[in-house]
Amino acid sequence: MAGAGKKRAKEQRQAEQKSQHSKPAADKDATAYDGPSDRPGSSSGPLPNPGSSRGRAPSQAPSQSGRGGSRPPSSQGGPSSNQPMRDPARDVQQQPQKELNKRIDWGGQAFSYYADEPPTEKPVSGESLTVSRDIATLPDGSEVQGSRQNVLDVNSYRDQMPTQLMRRPGFGAAGKKIQLKLNSHRIESLPVDRFYQYDVQIGDGKEKRGLIKAVWGSDQLNKRLPGGRMDWLYDGNKLAWSTQALKGDLRFMVDLDAEPDRYVPKPASNIPVTVPARSKDPDRAGKNAHRVIIRKTTTIDLSMIPAFLNGKCDFGSGVIDAINFLDHLIREGPSKKHINIKKSYFDRDHGATFELGDGVEAMRGVYQSIRMAEGKRLVINVDVSHTTFWRRSSFPSIVNQLSHHKDFDSLQNNWRKDTSDPNSPTNHVFTTMKRLRKNHFLVEHKGRTEIESVRVWNCADILNKTAREYKFALFDKATGKAGAEVSLAEYYLKRYNVYLRYPLLPVVQTTKKRVVFPMELCNMIPGQRYPYKLNEGQTRNMIKFAATKPDVRQNGILAGTKMLNWGDDPYLKHYKLKIEAAPIVTAARLLDPPVIQMNRDTIKPGTRGSWDLRGKKFLEKNPAPLVYWGVAIITAPGMAQRQIQKPQVHAFIQRFIETYQSHGGEVLNKEPLICGPYPDPAKGVEDCFTAVGNKHQVRPQFLMFILPNAAAEVYLRIKKSCDCRYGVFSQCIQGAQAMKNDPQYHSNVCMKVNAKLGGTTSRALNATSKPNGMYFGKPTMIIGADVSHAAPGIGAPSYAAMTVSMDRYACRYAAGVQTNGYRVEMISTRNLRDMLIPLFRHWMTDVSGGNLPHHVYYFRDGVSEGQYLNVLKYEVADIKEIWKELGESRPKHEFLFTVVVAEKRHHIRFFPGANGDKNQNPLPGTIVDKDVTHPFENDVYLCSHRAIQGTARPTHYHMLMDEAQVKNDDFQRMLYDHSYQYMRSTTPVSLFPAVYYAHLASNRARAHEDISEGARKLRDSGPTQSTSERPVEEAKPLLEMINRIGMRWGMWYI
Repeated sequence: MAGAGKKRAKEQRQAEQKSQHSKPAADKDATAYDGPSDRPGSSSGPLPNPGSSRGRAPSQAPSQSGRGGSRPPSSQGGPSSNQPMRDPARDVQQQPQKELNKRIDWGGQAFSYYADEPPTEKPVSGESLTVSRDIATLPDGSEVQGSRQNVLDVNSYRDQMPTQLMRRPGFGAAGKKIQLKLNSHRIESLPVDRFYQYDVQIGDGKEKRGLIKAVWGSDQLNKRLPGGRMDWLYDGNKLAWSTQALKGDLRFMVDLDAEPDRYVPKPASNIPVTVPARSKDPDRAGKNAHRVIIRKTTTIDLSMIPAFLNGKCDFGSGVIDAINFLDHLIREGPSKKHINIKKSYFDRDHGATFELGDGVEAMRGVYQSIRMAEGKRLVINVDVSHTTFWRRSSFPSIVNQLSHHKDFDSLQNNWRKDTSDPNSPTNHVFTTMKRLRKNHFLVEHKGRTEIESVRVWNCADILNKTAREYKFALFDKATGKAGAEVSLAEYYLKRYNVYLRYPLLPVVQTTKKRVVFPMELCNMIPGQRYPYKLNEGQTRNMIKFAATKPDVRQNGILAGTKMLNWGDDPYLKHYKLKIEAAPIVTAARLLDPPVIQMNRDTIKPGTRGSWDLRGKKFLEKNPAPLVYWGVAIITAPGMAQRQIQKPQVHAFIQRFIETYQSHGGEVLNKEPLICGPYPDPAKGVEDCFTAVGNKHQVRPQFLMFILPNAAAEVYLRIKKSCDCRYGVFSQCIQGAQAMKNDPQYHSNVCMKVNAKLGGTTSRALNATSKPNGMYFGKPTMIIGADVSHAAPGIGAPSYAAMTVSMDRYACRYAAGVQTNGYRVEMISTRNLRDMLIPLFRHWMTDVSGGNLPHHVYYFRDGVSEGQYLNVLKYEVADIKEIWKELGESRPKHEFLFTVVVAEKRHHIRFFPGANGDKNQNPLPGTIVDKDVTHPFENDVYLCSHRAIQGTARPTHYHMLMDEAQVKNDDFQRMLYDHSYQYMRSTTPVSLFPAVYYAHLASNRARAHEDISEGARKLRDSGPTQSTSERPVEEAKPLLEMINRIGMRWGMWYI
C-alpha cells in the first residue's frame, strides 16, 4: 500500500510540474482586486516582497496556522476597484530584479552540492500530514496506517538523537584576559557521615501542607524521632533525611488536640496570647489524630559527588540523591526563620520593601542554590531576590485598588457577577475578587475574644451574595435546636454589636465548612506572596526597586549572606558542611568588538556598547519605494484636551520622511493620507486601509497609527486587524512622542519601519569574516525558537514562535507563531511543520538559490536543564525530518546541526570592578567559561550588552549538540558579533537575535488570538482555573496572517 501511494503521489507531482512549465502561474489571490495593477510600473502582480532584499514577488504561503484557523469574513476584501483614476506614483519604474541563480555566490565561492545531481524540480510541499480515517499519507506520498497522533510520531530521527549532551571540546582563548568577581562561593568541605533517605506519609497522603507542617512540628513527633528533630531534615512533603538508620518502619499517631498550649503574638502589638490545647474539650477527643509512617528508601553516599567530578562514575541516581540532600540541608535553617519561596528567603526585618500600588508590595530577599561546577567543585550561587507580596490591608481596600473604584460605596454597588452578560464590567470586579482565594486573613472587629483575635482563617472563595443576603439559622445551645434565621449582617449586630458599614459587599467563604465572614471585617496577613501578573504601573515600580547598580547589588548580596548566616547555621554545623565566606574570583575574557557595516560607512563602537546613527545610511534600504501608505489618528475617551491635532501629525510625518530619507530610505509619496480621529481602533484600520487603497487603486504597503496612550488593548486590536484582516505592515506611534517630534525618536522609528519594509539596518564584521564580507562560508541557516506561557492563574494558551534567518548575513529573520497547548514547553510536531516548512521553502528560493543548508544553528529559549534532551529528541528530530523531506532529491546531502539553549533566567552575575564600565558593570564582550559553568558540558556566560540601568545579567548559552564541530572561539565570537545586528537598536543586545526575535513574535501572537477583547480582558483579569482544571485539548489556533504582500517573509513582529 505504501509503495502504491508513493507512486501515485509521484505521478501527480509530475503532472502538476508539466502544467506549471506549460503556462505561467496565475495567482488570483495575489492581488488586492481586479482593477489596476498592484505593482508600480507593471501590468500585473503583487507588490515587491518586503521580506526579500531583492524585491522578488512572493509565492503564496499556506495558512499560518495550518489547522483551520479562521479568517474574518472581510479578509478577502480591500479597497474597492471601481475608481479608474490612476495615480502618477504608479508610473514609477520598478527596480530591476536580480535573476535567481541556481548556484549562489556564498562568500566568494559558487556553492552547489553534488554537481552530478541536477537540482530538484519537484515542488516542495508545505502541507502537513494528510489523514483520512485510519490511513495517513506522508508528504512523500507513502501511506501509513494508524491514528493521527501515531503518524505524527513517525520520525526516523527520534531514536538517533544523542542521549547525553556533548562534552566541552576545550575552553575559549580569544580576547583579553581579565579578573572579575562572581556571586558564588566554593564549598570547602562536605559531610563525611552516611545519610539515609526516608519516605514520610502523614495521614492518607492527601493532607494539606498546613496540617503536614503542624504534625511534623508537633512535640509528639519530636519525641518519637530517633536523635530528635535536629538529626532529621524534612522537605515539607514526602522526603526526610537522617543519620539515624531505622531497622523497620516507624509508625505512630499524632493528636494535634493533645499538644500543649501555644503562645502566639497578638497582631500589631506582639503581646503574647495563650491558645489553649483543644484536648481540654472532651467532645473533640481523638478527632484530630493523624497517622505517621516513616519508611527508609535509600542510602545517601556523598562520596558519589567527588567521584563524578573526577570522572570515576556516571551521573546517576546516586549523584542526584546526594545533590538533593545537600540542597535541602542548606535550606533547612533559613526556611525555619524566614519566608521561604522556592530557593529564596525573605524577612521584613532584614529586607527592604517597596509599595508597588494596588495592595501589592515588593520585598528584597536572598537566593541561594547549590550546583556542581567546572574545576571539580561544588559552589553556592547567592544573589538578591525580589518577589511581590500582598500588603497588610483590608480585603475591601485591596479589591478597591485592584479594580480602581473611587470608594467603597462605588465598589459595593458594582461587583456582582453577571451571568447574562460575560462582558459586563462588574464581572471583571468579581473576577478580581477571586484573587483573594487561598490567602490567610484575620477577622478584626470589636467585641471579639483574645482567641478570636489571633485565629487565622484561609479564604476558600468569594460568594455571589452580600452580608444581607446570606442567611442561616442560629443554633440554640440551651435547646440544641436551630433557632430563627438571620442574615450575616444581623448576626454581627446581635452578637458583637457591630454594624456593618458596607453590608452590600460579598461574603468570604473559609476553608472550614459553614464558616463565613463579611468582607469588610477581613484583613490580609502580610508576608503572603502575590502570584499574579503585575500591571503596567506595578511593573514600572518593580523595575525601579529591583534595578540596582552593581555596588548596591553587591551590598544586598552581602546582607543576604549575613541573613543566611552559614557560620552559625545549626544544621550546617551539625552536619559539618563548610562554605567559603569570600566569593569566587575567576579568569574571564573580554572579546574584541566587531566593526559595524552601514551602507557606505563603517563604525568602530569599541567597548562603548553603542554608536551614533546620525549621518549614516542603512546597510540596505527598503527594496520598493514607499508610495502607498497612510496615517490614522486614534483617540481615547477623556483625552480630548491632550489629543494630538492634524497639523502636529503632519509635522511629525514630514520629519519622519526627512529622517528616513537621510538614512537611505526611499519615499516617493511625501503627502500620505491622514485619516481620523477614530475612537475605535479597528474602524481606524479599516477606514485608513480602504482610503489609501481607493486613492491609489492598489493594496497599501504600510500604515502608521498615532495612539493616545500605551494601552495594550488598543495596540493589540490594531495589530490584529493589520496582520490578520488586511495583511499590511503597520507602525504604532505614541501621541506624546509625535507631539515632541524628537529627531532621535524618528531614527528609532525609521529602523523599525525600514526592517518591516524589507531593509537592513547594519551588520557586524570581524577579522574572521569571509570574502566579500560574508560571515558564513557555506549555506547556513539560523533558527530561533521560544515558547511563552501565561501568568499563573490566567487561562490563556501558550504561544510558540520560530524565526528563520532570511539573508546570508543572518540579519533579517522571518517568523511564524502558533498556539502550543496550555503550559506545554515542547513545540508540537504539527506546529513545527506548519511554521517551518513555508519558511524553509522561501529560504531555499530567496536566500540560497535553491541550495539546501549545509549548517543549521538551532537556538532555543526558555527550557530548563531537565528538558534539554527532549529538545533534541523531539524538536530537533522533527526539524531534521522536515529537511529530509525537502531535500528528498539529494539523499546524499548532509545537514549538520548545532543546537544551543539560551537562558537568561539565572542568578549568575559579574562584578568586574576596575575592569568594567563607570558603573562597575561588565563591558560588552565579557565572557566566562570557568568556575561556575558545567563541570563537563559545553556552556558559557556572555555579557554582550551595556547595562543601561541596574546590574547587567549575562546570557547563559549551553550547547547541546554540535555535528559541525564548531570551534568554541568561533562560536563565542558569533554569539557576540550577532548581538550587534539587532535590527532596531544602535547597541548590542543581551540575547542572540534569533531568540530575541522569537520572543518578540511570541508576544505579538496575543494579537492574533481568535477572541474578543472583552473575553480576553475577562480571562486575563484574574484567576480562572487551576493548572489541574486547565483543558487538555489543543488550544484554539491563531488567526491566519494575510500574506498578500509577503508579510510572512518580512519582519512584521518587530
